[in-house]
Amino acid sequence: MSTRAVELVLAGVLLFGLTVAGSALAAPDRSTAPAAADGTERATLVGSQGGGTGWHEYGSVYLLNGTDVEWREGSANSYFDVQRLPDGRVLAGFMDGGYEECGPYQAPCTRTGFRIIDPDADGGPRVVEEYSFPVRSQSNSEVHDAEPLPGGRFVMTDMDHERILVVEDSAVTWTWNASTLYDAPADPTRTDWLHINDVDRIGEDRFLVSVRNANQLAIVERTDDGGSEVVEIINEDAEGSSDDSCTGNGQLRDTDGDGDVRCGDPAILNHQHNPQWLGDGAVLVADSDNDRVVELHRSDDGDWEVAWVVGSVDGRSLHWPRDADRLANGHTLITDTLNKRIVEIDENGTAVWSYPTERIPYEADRVPREYQGSERDLPLATGDGVTLDGGEASESGVPVLSTLVVGVRAAAPWAPVWFGETQVGLTLVSLALVLAGGATAVRARLRG
Repeated sequence: MSTRAVELVLAGVLLFGLTVAGSALAAPDRSTAPAAADGTERATLVGSQGGGTGWHEYGSVYLLNGTDVEWREGSANSYFDVQRLPDGRVLAGFMDGGYEECGPYQAPCTRTGFRIIDPDADGGPRVVEEYSFPVRSQSNSEVHDAEPLPGGRFVMTDMDHERILVVEDSAVTWTWNASTLYDAPADPTRTDWLHINDVDRIGEDRFLVSVRNANQLAIVERTDDGGSEVVEIINEDAEGSSDDSCTGNGQLRDTDGDGDVRCGDPAILNHQHNPQWLGDGAVLVADSDNDRVVELHRSDDGDWEVAWVVGSVDGRSLHWPRDADRLANGHTLITDTLNKRIVEIDENGTAVWSYPTERIPYEADRVPREYQGSERDLPLATGDGVTLDGGEASESGVPVLSTLVVGVRAAAPWAPVWFGETQVGLTLVSLALVLAGGATAVRARLRG
């Protein structure tokens, strides 16, 4: 091998070694979960999407007692939103493959819906009830959320057909189709159109719906005649504003030809997840693509504005958080998805408890030992207008590198969380140097 070829290969290897060693030394220690700073015992229910190819492997629902896993149920490819029911069982959105009952699709197929898990069943936690339906593919077709309603009913999202629906005794009794508000493609099951990922009951026959790809939250009301009405949009589309953040990757599109789509301001919300209604005029949101958590308040003129925001915890920037819950004591529980951690912060943004997850978490719920039901009129952030560390809406980073980081975190759950855009970029440079050295050696051999 020529001297030039050796130099290139050694430079690539050295650069990669320095990247890994330097980043590892500078990274915060997450090898063990720190104990709660205030000594309070905590029970936390976690829905884990898992990871692997397509993000759908090794999913589970588990209960943390402090930082110890008390029980786990892992029979689905992925689990999503989770909550404990009044009888102690657990409701969880899920998707799983290998079904034979596939409707219009070829078996085996994927089904999605919700499951009820009994953690105290004989032989350990197991699924005791399921409502599901077949979908065309695993990708972006899942039911991410289901919520209990009075009278034994359930309301749930459906990302496959982009709707919310109420189910009673395994029958659909009411639906709101997003195509009544947004420009719809010919077949929403063939594209990741709106990505409706959350629904919460916020009043009698009134629901808060997260329309992720439109950067908007819709408040939908069931009318007396069994129909539906959208009564408010949080982060409404401003006339003449850019729609670029909503139309990328085949998402929203102008199918009616009027030159516009419904797209909220990405500086307010950008591809959000799991909003929590704090009471009339206030909502807490995991502002995922802005890598932050925000609390929005309705102003006197009816607009929704950022009143409180946190972008980093314990010196580490949030990375695609997908859930934030305001607790009764004023703290906030954050599911920091791509940092693979769940963290509770106080009103000042200081971590009082954290847990590093093995795989990619979707959502976490704090579980009282005695069930307290749905909480409303929760504490607002102290000091309206206060911005905590890292609060500005973030740039999306280098698009290709950002996508590669997401792929690494999903396909290789064992990869360290500090392996981010900088590390991926330097690794690509290292690989290029090694390949250049190899190519130089081959050319020298052919000439010789």
